[in-house]
Amino acid sequence: MSSSPPAPRPRPAFTPPPTAGVSRRGLLRYGMAGAGAALLASGPLTGCASPAASAEPSALSVWDPFQGGDGMLMDDMIKAVSTGRDAFTVDRTILEWGPSYYTKLAMSAAGGRASDVAVLHLSRLAGYAPGGLLDPFDLDLLAEFGCTEADFTPAVWKRTQHQGTVYAIPLDVHPFIVFYDRDAADKAGLLDSSGELAPMGSPEALLDAGEALAKANGGAGILFGHVNDPAQTWRLFAALYAQTGSAFTLPEGGTAEIDIDAANRVVAFMQRLFDGKTNPNNLDYYGSVATFIGGRGGMAMLGEWELPTLRKSGIPLGAAPFPQVFDRPAVYTDSHSFVLPHQADPDPARRREAHRYIARMLSQSLTWASAGHIPAYQPVLSRPEYGKLRPQSSYADAGEVAVLDPPNWFAGAASNFQNRMCQPLQAALLGNIPAEKAVRQMVREANTLLHQPNPVA
Repeated sequence: MSSSPPAPRPRPAFTPPPTAGVSRRGLLRYGMAGAGAALLASGPLTGCASPAASAEPSALSVWDPFQGGDGMLMDDMIKAVSTGRDAFTVDRTILEWGPSYYTKLAMSAAGGRASDVAVLHLSRLAGYAPGGLLDPFDLDLLAEFGCTEADFTPAVWKRTQHQGTVYAIPLDVHPFIVFYDRDAADKAGLLDSSGELAPMGSPEALLDAGEALAKANGGAGILFGHVNDPAQTWRLFAALYAQTGSAFTLPEGGTAEIDIDAANRVVAFMQRLFDGKTNPNNLDYYGSVATFIGGRGGMAMLGEWELPTLRKSGIPLGAAPFPQVFDRPAVYTDSHSFVLPHQADPDPARRREAHRYIARMLSQSLTWASAGHIPAYQPVLSRPEYGKLRPQSSYADAGEVAVLDPPNWFAGAASNFQNRMCQPLQAALLGNIPAEKAVRQMVREANTLLHQPNPVA
């Protein structure tokens, strides 16, 4: 086990069996990654552990994309479950995060020679479960190890299923939230009696908050980096659009079902909010982080995963769920989840150990929370120790109103869908096109994706 990728383990190339549900050609048509396509063309998967290839056959093989600080926390959690009377022996493989990770995961599962356990963004489940790339969980077996449906929020649990069968067990919820300078927010009159960010309640209230923060801070009000980022404007749009109570439905083989009026209203508000004056409209992601760390902005709209970086700045840091400004609370999120990649002939004893391992890892998720992630496992979330984590516990409620990408095979983390939605939204924020044109382009892009064949159907 290591916090850096292990040396490649040679293994023979394979041809997916007919029962795997998806062919090599189908996966290439899937377009999960250009890098993955080059990898597949060369034959063998490098750096990919399997029970057969492991130097320690009795070890549970696990795949994940966690490097850096998250990788070290995952190491700590694995170490915690690898000691004591019922310890596990774990063979961990760390693969590079991004589209190539999902290509490698799909190819190993298509061949039925995958790892025992892997990590999948919950937003990508619809691209894996339907085609037989994942095996379902035995809920009775999980319950035996102390993990049941009641231990997760309904908003997240409902996305673990395909056709009523559970294929993923969430480790966390990682939302798109707001961080703020407590001193600036206090001076701007935005804190409640407990010292937390007060509710907004309307678009005008958030606009006023930006102006008040800019005046209190002497710089910008609200920071949002989106230029050349393939996901940021989608996160913001998806959160606000969900708050209108409207659905963003993409039926396979059909046409996009989107409330155009609500979408226009949201994009127009995004343009008003990031006007290029009080709140900059032309920052890239790292520019927004640097500006906030430098004390030149009162609030930043970011993923909670930036918490470790922001803490180092010395800013009196506060955090809150994404503010509700329309009709209902909603926070854009995703979830790192454990899955069972398809194996052609799984060993029952190893499968039992995989279930036990996942349940034990969930019990260690307070460690995972130190980086900012919200534990999905409610018994950990309700522990007094989590309540003492600041500012993490300030945005824990985001998991109750979690909104993920539409459940489509082409959507989710690191997907082309997010990139194609972001292009017109970015153009709108930069003032290059009106809101109505951006929404029309989003609908066209969604319909183009809907008319592409699903390679795992």
